[in-house]
Amino acid sequence: MSAHPATTPVTSGSEAAPRPHWRLASETLLYLNGVTVSFDGFKALNSLSFYVLERELRAIIGPNGAGKTTMMDVVTGKTRPTAGEVSFNGDIDLTRLDEAAIANLGIGRKFQKPTVFDSHSVYDNLELALAGNRAVLRSLFFRLSGEQRDRIDEVLATIALAPQRATLAGALSHGQKQWLEIGMLLMQDPELLLVDEPAAGMTDAETAQTAELLKEINKRHTVVVVEHDMAFVRALDCHVTVLHEGRVLAEGSLDSVQSNHDVIEVYLGR
Repeated sequence: MSAHPATTPVTSGSEAAPRPHWRLASETLLYLNGVTVSFDGFKALNSLSFYVLERELRAIIGPNGAGKTTMMDVVTGKTRPTAGEVSFNGDIDLTRLDEAAIANLGIGRKFQKPTVFDSHSVYDNLELALAGNRAVLRSLFFRLSGEQRDRIDEVLATIALAPQRATLAGALSHGQKQWLEIGMLLMQDPELLLVDEPAAGMTDAETAQTAELLKEINKRHTVVVVEHDMAFVRALDCHVTVLHEGRVLAEGSLDSVQSNHDVIEVYLGR
């Protein structure tokens, strides 16, 4: 993972954060600059600015209503910002694109509740998630290539579900369904993976395994995780951004943000 420079801001004000230093420009994958989202006068995001580097694992934390979900909605095109810009890969303005176009750029999102095809096997779920043109007529005659079968086997191994390849998805545990959905996103080979509260509802063992899974995925993909479980965030061992009232409150290691007075007051101390 690329280290963040010492100049990374630890608090945010009303102004947009400066653009990353030129030496980091080629490593910056996602940059939110002064993003504001207003709903009937309420600012869900309030001039939010931060950036994520290529091949970075980032955790986003904050109390309910901090703007975490809205931030992901903006990045994926579900919500249009009132102001600001969202740059991807340097020169692509995501605010001008719809959800399908953004997904095709290589941005995948996993919601908190797993959405898998319960009546299909684990293997079939991954096959259905294969990237590419799967129009109706083509699907009638679709046959996996050797390379595609190898890719499914590779993802099965990554998400630790190879022994369950023939198991119906509906028979999996909650944690296994989460891993399967992550695997389905991996089949599309996203450059950026947004993951919403993956540890929610998991056993301690599943939570620990999920942290290891995301760290393994991070070797090839940029991963941004929204999470409430601080033990899980600690297991990720990554850079942490704290949101509050739609803007960045603090950034740094988990230890540094946990000792931040403002963070203690508005979030961790509640």
